[in-house]
Amino acid sequence: MSKDILVTGGAGFIGLNFVYYLLKNTSYNITIIDSLTYASHPKEIFKLISDSRIRFIKGNITNDKDLQIAMDRKYEGIIHFAAESHVDKSIENADDFIQTNIVGTYRLLQYLLKGYAKKMIHISTDEVYGTLKLNQSPFTEETPISPNNPYSATKASSDLLVRSYYETFKLPLIITRCSNNFGPFQHREKFIPTIIYSALHNKKVPVYGDGMQVRDWLFVEDHCRAIFLIFEKGTLGEVYNIGGGNEKSNLSMVKQILNLMGKPDSLIEYVEDRKGHDRRYAIDSTKLQRELGWVQTSLWDQALEDTVDWHIKTFKEHSL
Repeated sequence: MSKDILVTGGAGFIGLNFVYYLLKNTSYNITIIDSLTYASHPKEIFKLISDSRIRFIKGNITNDKDLQIAMDRKYEGIIHFAAESHVDKSIENADDFIQTNIVGTYRLLQYLLKGYAKKMIHISTDEVYGTLKLNQSPFTEETPISPNNPYSATKASSDLLVRSYYETFKLPLIITRCSNNFGPFQHREKFIPTIIYSALHNKKVPVYGDGMQVRDWLFVEDHCRAIFLIFEKGTLGEVYNIGGGNEKSNLSMVKQILNLMGKPDSLIEYVEDRKGHDRRYAIDSTKLQRELGWVQTSLWDQALEDTVDWHIKTFKEHSL
C-alpha cells in the first residue's frame, strides 16, 4: 500500500522541483497544498494532477479550514516549503511574510501535535545566520541566528517555533537550512532569472552596490536529494545545513551568465544597494555529508548552463 506525503508550497520553485523528485524516485502519493501566489506554477500543477499519485489543494497554510481539507489522512511526513521569500518585498511590507512564514508554520505544528504526520521537515535558509566577513568560516549548524532583514527574521522566528515544539512536546521535527538555490521554475524576480530575462531582452542588468556580495550557490536538484535523504535518515530535533560550495560574487555571476548568453558586460548597471544587504553567505555541509552521506552530483558549469537554457526557453515560450 502506497504511503502519503504532504508538500506545502509544492507549486513554488523548490517545492515543485521536490514534487518531481518524489514522482521520479519514490512511490509516495503526494498531496500538495499551495495558495498559488504570483511565484507559483499553476500550469505545472495542471499537468501534475493528471497523475494518480498527485492530489492538489488550493489553500493557504494560515487558514485552518484549508488545512482541514488536507488533514483527512495520516502522512508519513510533511515537507514544509511554503514561505514568502523575496527580501525586497519583505523590506517594502512584511505582513505576508509574518503570516505565511510564522503563523503558517505554527498552524502546521498544531496538526503535527495532533498526530497527523509521523514527522515534519521544516525548510529554512542560511539567511537566518546573518552575514559573514570574507575571511570568516562558513556557517555551521552551531552558528548563532542573527537575521538582518524582515524575510530572514520571519524564517528565524519559524525556526525557533519549530525548535520549541521539539523541545517542549518532543515532536518529530527536523530543520534544514540551505544556501541560494538555482535551477528550473525559479521566479523571474530572483537574481539569476532577472539576469537572464534582462539580457535576453537586451535590457540593463541591475547589480546592487558594488556587486561584491558573495553567495553560495546550490543546484536545486542537489537540494531536493538532500531533503529526501534527511527525511528518510535524519535525526529528529537536528538542524542540517545544505550548501552548494560554490561561492560567487554577484558581479562574477552576472558576467558568467552574460558570457554564456553571448551578451556584453555593458548591459551591467550598478544600482543603489539594498537596505540591510548581507555581504556574504557560505554554508558548511560537513554534518550532512558525514552523518548521512550526502554528496553533490551536479557540476557547477553544466548546472548553470542548463539553468540558463531552461529560463531562455521558458521566457521565449511565454512571449509567444
